[in-house]
Amino acid sequence: MENTVQQKIVDFLQVGGPVVWILMVFSVVALTIVLLKLWQFSSLRAESLKTTELALDEWRHDNGEGALEKLDEKRPIDALVGYTMRALLSANLSVDLIREEVERRAMKQLNQLRSYLRPLEIIATLSPLLGLLGTVLGMITAFQQMEGAGNQVDPSVLSGGIWQALLTTAVGLAVAIPVVTLHSWLERKVERIAHNMNDAVTQVFTSKEAKHLVEKATKEMLHAA
Repeated sequence: MENTVQQKIVDFLQVGGPVVWILMVFSVVALTIVLLKLWQFSSLRAESLKTTELALDEWRHDNGEGALEKLDEKRPIDALVGYTMRALLSANLSVDLIREEVERRAMKQLNQLRSYLRPLEIIATLSPLLGLLGTVLGMITAFQQMEGAGNQVDPSVLSGGIWQALLTTAVGLAVAIPVVTLHSWLERKVERIAHNMNDAVTQVFTSKEAKHLVEKATKEMLHAA
């Protein structure tokens, strides 16, 4: 049974020609990239906000050390929030410089999360085009055979050549459709992480600046009195 299945696969690849072989390689590469990205997102728990929210709650209550203890800085959002909190607590840099450094670090982390998504997009774009190319080449071959047969054209031979030609388009679409879906899903995950990063860091800055404004207003009131 196993030998029969293997033989069918070999026959399928031989009928499809080099285009199908290329598409099979594309599918293996795409699957590898998807599994790698799933492992990356899972190990980093990049979308989780549980520890971030606990830290922000401590931060809003003016407990900087407690906020830092709540963070798990192996996670990209927590690492960014942790840096922002430490920089604001140290007061060695201006707020503008801290914002610039936070933006740089955020872009670096997001670029790491987007790694290998570009090859996935290329595979999704090229697969149906390669399938169409294989079909066109197959149709050219089929019509050449029909021309060579002259008046002795066998309809079964012609139909066989046509279905073999159309096979590459089917394989190209079969590769492209799931790859496009998975690429869009992974891109959406990165977008959510970027949004959560921006939201969390903004809360760190606004909480600190709000506290500073309250203290300033209190001092001005006391001085006026």
